[in-house]
Amino acid sequence: MIYKVGVIGSGTMGSGIAQVAATADCKVKVFDAKQEALDKSKAALEKVLSRLIEKGRIDETEKIRIQSNISYVNTLKELKDADLTIEAIIEDLDIKKKVFSELESYVSEDTIIASNTSSLSIASIASSLQRPERCIGIHFFNPAPLMKLVEVIPAVQTSTKVMDKVVSIIKDWKKVVAIAKDTPGFIVNRVARPFYGESLRIYEEGLADVATIDWSLKTLGGFRMGPFELMDFIGNDINYTVTETVFKAFYYDARYKPSFTQKRLSEAGYLGRKSGKGYYDYGTNAVKPFPKEDAALAKYIFDRVLVMLINEAADALFWNIASAEDIDNAMTKGVNYPKGLLTWADEKGIDWCVNTLDSLYDEYHEDRYRCSPLLRRMNREKKTFFSKKLVSDN
Repeated sequence: MIYKVGVIGSGTMGSGIAQVAATADCKVKVFDAKQEALDKSKAALEKVLSRLIEKGRIDETEKIRIQSNISYVNTLKELKDADLTIEAIIEDLDIKKKVFSELESYVSEDTIIASNTSSLSIASIASSLQRPERCIGIHFFNPAPLMKLVEVIPAVQTSTKVMDKVVSIIKDWKKVVAIAKDTPGFIVNRVARPFYGESLRIYEEGLADVATIDWSLKTLGGFRMGPFELMDFIGNDINYTVTETVFKAFYYDARYKPSFTQKRLSEAGYLGRKSGKGYYDYGTNAVKPFPKEDAALAKYIFDRVLVMLINEAADALFWNIASAEDIDNAMTKGVNYPKGLLTWADEKGIDWCVNTLDSLYDEYHEDRYRCSPLLRRMNREKKTFFSKKLVSDN
C-alpha cells in the first residue's frame, strides 16, 4: 500500500527518513519552517542519489522516481493529508509537545503521529495529543537509508492497531523492526552505554590510553570502530548528552554515570571530527597515536567492556524491555556490533559473565558492577539465551 508520509524536520535524520519512505514509493512531504533548510535537504538528496548512480546501485530513472515522491513544505498544515507523520527535530520535550499539539489540529483522526526521539519518553510526548493512542516512537539510526534497524516504541497510551500498522509499514520499507518498551534509551542507547562508559573508566584509571583501548576492542572484539573513535565520530557533545539523559532518567543509577573526561572535552569544544579535535587530533598534520600492543592488557580491556555490555543486555531482557532476539538484532543492525550480546554471552559462558562481574564488584564495591539477577538465575539453572528457550520473568 502507498502511504502519504509527513516528515517534520529536514536535517540529516529527517532527510534520511524521507529518502527511505520515498524509495518505498510513499508520497512524502518534508516540513521545515526554514526555506534554507529545505533547500539544503533537497540538495543533499540530489548528491546522495547521484553518488548511488555512480556506484551502480540505482539508475537515472530510479533517481527521478525517488525525487518525484518527495515535496518540501514550510507550514505544518501542508501535512494535513498524511497517513503517517514522523517528527525528527531537536531533542527537546517541550518543543516536541508544542509541534505535536499543533500538528494534531490539522491531520485526520486516523493519522499516526510518531517521534524519532532517541531517548525521550513517548508517553510524555503522547500526552500533548487529544488522541494519544495514535502516538508511537519510530526510532531510525543514522544514516537512515543505510542502517537496517528501526526501534518501534509503543507508549502506554498507544493502541495495538497503531503499533501493528507501524510495524507493517516499517517492514514494507525493508527495515528490521525491534519492538522496545518505553524506557530511557529504549534498546540501543541503553545497552550501548558501557561501550563508552567503561572504556572511559579504564582510561580515567590510567590503565590504558585511548589508542590502546580502541585497538583492543577492534582487534579482539571485531568492532568496526573503537569507543573513542566512535565518540569522536558521533560528537562528544551528543554522546555525553545521551549518557547524561539516560543517567538522570534512571534516577542516577551508577551504571549510567557520565564521565568527567567527556564532559570537559565537550565544554572545551573538543567535539571530535566535526570540530577537528576530540580524543584524537584530526588536524592536517596530526599523527595518530600508536596503541600499546600488549596481549594481556588487551584481553583485560576487552573482557571488562564486553561483560558490562552483556550485563546491560541481560538486564534489558530481565526488565522486559525487548525480546532476546530483538535485543541482539538491535545491537547488530542498529550499531553494527559484530554479534549479538546475548549470543556472545552464550559463547563466553554464563558462568564466565557472572564470575567476571563479581570479580569487578569485589575490586571496586560499586553498584555499577552489580550482576543482573537474570544472569545469576541462568547460571544457577544452567540455562543459555538461545541454546534453550528462555522466557524472561521477574
